Amino acid sequence: MAVPDHMTPPAPIVIRLPGEIDVTNAGEVLSLITGTLSSGAAVIIADLTDTRFCDSAGLRHLLLAHRHAARAGPQLRLVILPDGPVGRVIKLTGVSHHVPVYSSVRLAIGGGPPPPS
Repeated sequence: MAVPDHMTPPAPIVIRLPGEIDVTNAGEVLSLITGTLSSGAAVIIADLTDTRFCDSAGLRHLLLAHRHAARAGPQLRLVILPDGPVGRVIKLTGVSHHVPVYSSVRLAIGGGPPPPS
């Protein structure tokens, strides 16, 4: 079925992630993100601005969510506080080289290239 030119794609979906992401809830975070992939949105934004802690299981599941999104079509974008603890971990581990990372939801919605990590 053809989509008329005047139809606009659905707005980006913003998912607020919990204050801590670790082995106990990383699977739930993955499910929360992947559950939005069939929504038709071209962009899924995982908002980690309130997240103060993310262990290796959390990082692994964020990367898995990115892979699932890449296969399904939407782009997964992360929003972090660059100088916050999670921002430092994401930069140190190189996650920001694989997943677009923005410093605010507004910038992530606006798109464009993410600022250098």
